[in-house]
Amino acid sequence: MSHLSEQDLTLIRGRLTKKISRTMSKIVQMEDMTQPISPENSIGRISRMDAINNKSVMEAALRNARKELDAMKNALAHLADDDFGLCKRCKEKIPMQRLVLMPGSAYCVNCA
Repeated sequence: MSHLSEQDLTLIRGRLTKKISRTMSKIVQMEDMTQPISPENSIGRISRMDAINNKSVMEAALRNARKELDAMKNALAHLADDDFGLCKRCKEKIPMQRLVLMPGSAYCVNCA
């Protein structure tokens, strides 16, 4: 039996669902911003270099968002497991505040 109450699980489920939805929307926007930059004559060399740099930054953010989305989907799928809310490394309880703020977290603060 999980060490979290039904009320806690409901709260975490709601947070996960909202964060998954927001992250999926964010990913769609980021994908649009990481499209190849066409070599237009209308922008200067420096502006083109800025656009390429911004694209690289956005690609890194997109990778992080996808990783976060996977973690949240995994947490949602395992919410009913007996060991949900226990740190995967030290097996101690993850504080409820951490689970509410970062519902995809699988580690306590010390192990993260």
